[in-house]
Amino acid sequence: MLHALICTDKPDHLHVRKANRDAHLARVKADERIVQAGPLLDATGEMCGSLIVFDTDSRAHVEAFVAADPYATAGLFAEVRIVTWNRVLSR
Repeated sequence: MLHALICTDKPDHLHVRKANRDAHLARVKADERIVQAGPLLDATGEMCGSLIVFDTDSRAHVEAFVAADPYATAGLFAEVRIVTWNRVLSR
């Protein structure tokens, strides 16, 4: 089962994202259940959120990941959504 973690940054918080990016990426790379990850971009190409796809049956794993993520603990996110996803196509 796949879960998409979709996070939207607070306005004017790019500095918070940049200050915590290395710690966040280390956490992402250490989680073997993450199969896709990357920043969302605004119209100017600046990072403004996160999309992380987990291959796990455990929604609780995704919830625990985001609760301890450096971005979340630094107060970066305005909104956090966890969506169960049914992959129909993969190329």
